[in-house]
Amino acid sequence: MGEEGTKEARVGGQEAGYLFEFKPEGVFLTVYPTAESTILYELSDMRQILHDYGVNDYDILTLAKTVRTSDGVPVKLSENYRLPSEEEQADIDAGLPKKPTPADEADFAGMSVDISSDKLEVTVHFDIMKGTRVPTPKMIKDALKDKGVTYGISDSAIEKGSKSLEPFVAAKGTAPVPGKDAYIDKKYDLSHKGKPKMVDYDRVDYKDMNLFVLAHAGQLLAVRVPQTQGQQGTNVFGKAIPTKNGRPVPLNAGKNTEIRDDDKLYAKIDGQIVEEGKRISIDPHLKISGDVGVGTGNIDFVGSVEISGGVEAGFIVKATGDIQVAGGIAGAEVEGRNVFVSGGITGQGRGKITAHEDVRAAFVENGLIEAARDIYISDVVLHSTLKAGRKVIIEGGRGLITGGYIAAGEEIRAKSVGNQAYVATRLVVGVNPALQQKYQKACREFKEDKQRLEQITNVLNTFSKIDISMLPPNRVDQINALTRSQFPLAGKIKRTETELKKMQEELSKMEGGKIRISDILYPGVSVTVNSILRNFQSEVRGCTLYVDDADEVTIGPY
Repeated sequence: MGEEGTKEARVGGQEAGYLFEFKPEGVFLTVYPTAESTILYELSDMRQILHDYGVNDYDILTLAKTVRTSDGVPVKLSENYRLPSEEEQADIDAGLPKKPTPADEADFAGMSVDISSDKLEVTVHFDIMKGTRVPTPKMIKDALKDKGVTYGISDSAIEKGSKSLEPFVAAKGTAPVPGKDAYIDKKYDLSHKGKPKMVDYDRVDYKDMNLFVLAHAGQLLAVRVPQTQGQQGTNVFGKAIPTKNGRPVPLNAGKNTEIRDDDKLYAKIDGQIVEEGKRISIDPHLKISGDVGVGTGNIDFVGSVEISGGVEAGFIVKATGDIQVAGGIAGAEVEGRNVFVSGGITGQGRGKITAHEDVRAAFVENGLIEAARDIYISDVVLHSTLKAGRKVIIEGGRGLITGGYIAAGEEIRAKSVGNQAYVATRLVVGVNPALQQKYQKACREFKEDKQRLEQITNVLNTFSKIDISMLPPNRVDQINALTRSQFPLAGKIKRTETELKKMQEELSKMEGGKIRISDILYPGVSVTVNSILRNFQSEVRGCTLYVDDADEVTIGPY
């Protein structure tokens, strides 16, 4: 009870949000409910009031619970209290702190300083079994000093921690930061290899299987990002914590690649990107195991292609280099520098073989072949269209041409042409089919451009006699557009004229066309040599067909 008998005191009230009542039967605290967002006092304020009235034997947890509950119900905190003297009351009213007594010092909670195993964090814990008063910031700092903690001490954390009995982190060290390893930043993605290409509406195109990733000469393939230095740390004792620097990674050039500026890898040639261990290479050669079909999709490759199987109908194989097909080609589109087919070619009414140089195959049936240089067929050509810039050679095996259209710039050579049923077969030599087609197209464009330029010139001549300022703006714009267009059109006509002269010279050189038949030329075959036509109504054996001085197709010995 109070040491002055029946004297009582009250601190606070409804407006303050709390009420302390110091009565003969003990110390009571009432905490009134308030709005959630309203903070009228701190727990430390409650403890200061109890301290001012000499209350040291209360349960801090009971005090905290009463403040947290805030239900307006009086709670007894202690039996004893001491009313302050007049001098002490004056200090309290003036807001001065009360000087601690030895008894007060003994009432401080116990304190332990725990240091983490990595020496990067210091946590302060309180033991209320030894007392309920929170040690002062100075006492906490002295405890840290006793433990040897000198680095990373947080004054704000200690100030806040001295207002409650909850554990808190009083100091933190600086963790070391290891350096980052160097790495190779690849400018391509091989993860989609062998997966069909995505098209619109989440559909996939199984004719585009992404079998390879292409690169072009001079293309940047990879960049080496260098390693970084690590940053050492400092523990709470002020000691340095060592760290590790990042490890270097070599940038290795593979076949047909080169390193520039020490850390950049470039392709030296066109081809597919190949990773061989840690090396990045460019392979100008693509190998396809099996057939080109649903399993591979279409092929469009920068370099040469080797196919161990065949090419199925409806698929496309294109390459800037040679294409080698171990099997056959059936109703497919194949285009390359040279096309070599171990098996045969069956067009099925939709396939086409195009070579920028030569084509070689065992046989052709209902096929379409165009070669800038030569076509070599080892057995037979049946009902097909073959066009070669220089020669078509059908020798080895039966060496037979039956039906279709065969054209060559210089020579056609075969064992037999046509058959006993007089099937219509047409042979043409002395004109490069591709060059002739290009020449005819250029002639058409040349004629159309000249007519267009003449029309523009006539229109502009007409308007030159009119005061343009009197015309509406849209008509003036049309005149200006015509004026601007006539100069590039005239330049195009000039260039086309030059190209036509060159093509005419090349075509004029092809006057020595020949057709050589080592065995039989059957009736029903029509032959055009250097633009001169001759139809054969009877069988001819072992002959060479050419144009004589009389401009007639002559039959000479083989």
